[in-house]
Amino acid sequence: MKIRSMLLATVGLAAIGSGAALAQEGATVAFLMPDQASTRYEQHDYPGFKAEMSKLCSSCTVIYQNANADVALQQQQFNSVIAQGAKVVVLDPVDSAAAAALVEIAQSQGVKVIAYDRPIPDKAADYYVSFDNEGIGHAISKSLVEHLKASGVPEGSGVLQINGSPTDAAAGLIRDGIHRGLKDSGYKTLAEFDTPEWAPPKAQEWAAGQITRFGAEIKGVVAANDGTGGGAIAAFKAAGVNPVPPVTGNDATIAALQLIISGDQYNTISKPSEIVAAAAANVAVKLLKGETVEAKTTLYNTPSELFVPAVVTQENIKAEIFDKGIQKPEEVCTGEYAEGCKKLGIIK
Repeated sequence: MKIRSMLLATVGLAAIGSGAALAQEGATVAFLMPDQASTRYEQHDYPGFKAEMSKLCSSCTVIYQNANADVALQQQQFNSVIAQGAKVVVLDPVDSAAAAALVEIAQSQGVKVIAYDRPIPDKAADYYVSFDNEGIGHAISKSLVEHLKASGVPEGSGVLQINGSPTDAAAGLIRDGIHRGLKDSGYKTLAEFDTPEWAPPKAQEWAAGQITRFGAEIKGVVAANDGTGGGAIAAFKAAGVNPVPPVTGNDATIAALQLIISGDQYNTISKPSEIVAAAAANVAVKLLKGETVEAKTTLYNTPSELFVPAVVTQENIKAEIFDKGIQKPEEVCTGEYAEGCKKLGIIK
């Protein structure tokens, strides 16, 4: 992958710079993630961060904690890692507004904070690393709109919009991007929902109610991630709707890739978390060394780097996911999905 290659090259240069492994020798860095509703944090983000930190600073200690969608627990974890001597905290906040106080506490003690994935609008962190969340919302909604038009769905038809958690500023950015993508599309939004804690069962429950309410008027669903999209798909299936209207997603989870292969989900976003995790490790080491980290852009008055993800549909799933080694066919093309994988040329 071009982005990955460029990133690894950057990381490699940082690692061999003068005194790179010495200035932060023995330092402690914390990696605090928000929830377990998505499998990405344990399977991709943390392993990616830890691996890159081990390359850049083999003597550094990395502390990993997951708050399981509990604001109070994340605050306890944050205070705990500072007490343990963390000099840099990489924070993906449960509640973006509440996280402002955590940034203030850390900075008052000389501890650097890297906002990760979800921004912290009310208090500037030392750096922000993420994929472009507003761009994600715009990309998935634009992709759906183009698909509806190509499928002959007339203008004036309706779609549902399922957003992420109302306490997550990144979800707000995705929502804004979706609004922008739908604004002049010619399609109307029948109803919109902010999914507490990004919980798929809550998205499914809401979607079920809308199916009862609108029925065949629903021609598509713009869901902010694969979990909420999967919840919507489950609701349509439970209601006996066949075929399921096209549903969007984001994260390229194995479950979502399988739903795309089977034709039940229209798109997702490929954003290998290891890319952002490696970038966060690179920033953390530079901050430990007292260096100023170059801002590629600025968001909420915070120097930032935002990576551009790729929209994935059946048309490019082989090229974007399997040819690039993001997932292995043997992990996705199992059981009932094997036949679909053959049709798409993923396996023979």
